[in-house]
Amino acid sequence: MKKYFLFFALVALFVSCDKLDELTKFEMDYDQTVVIPSSTGVDLPFDVFTPETETNSSAEFEVNDTRKDLIEEIVLKKLIMTVEVPDGEDFSFLESIIIYMSADDLPEIKIAWNEEVSATAGEQLELVTTAEDLKEYIKKDSYTLRLKTITDEFLSSDYEINIASTFFVDAKILGL
Repeated sequence: MKKYFLFFALVALFVSCDKLDELTKFEMDYDQTVVIPSSTGVDLPFDVFTPETETNSSAEFEVNDTRKDLIEEIVLKKLIMTVEVPDGEDFSFLESIIIYMSADDLPEIKIAWNEEVSATAGEQLELVTTAEDLKEYIKKDSYTLRLKTITDEFLSSDYEINIASTFFVDAKILGL
């Protein structure tokens, strides 16, 4: 009888630890806007920078009952770009795009890309994302994105692009 009790106690412990572990996993969303200027040429690479984005990570962590020092990993799960202006336009003007992230005292890192944008791309473009751990970047007060783009069409007007990114955060259970 004691063996059964011990067995069920251990099972209950593992199940409750798994449930606690799930409570320390959450997502953080960021939206930024960048302007791709009307072009002076085609097939020439050029860089576009976003303004610094405040992470507000301490507040996000607090809302999710954790702290910066308890974060195990932060991974970019999704990055979707949407053409906001001009109305009715799409991403067919892009040949390729690579997005880099940088933060104070950290090296720039490639986080998302599409090296062959389809000529039939719509108003939204979901990029391939890195599996790298980005916790040191998100734990900073702010970060900047750099878009390295190549266009295959002449742009007669500026394109205002929304960049929506979703980061998956995994924190330690009760600091263990």
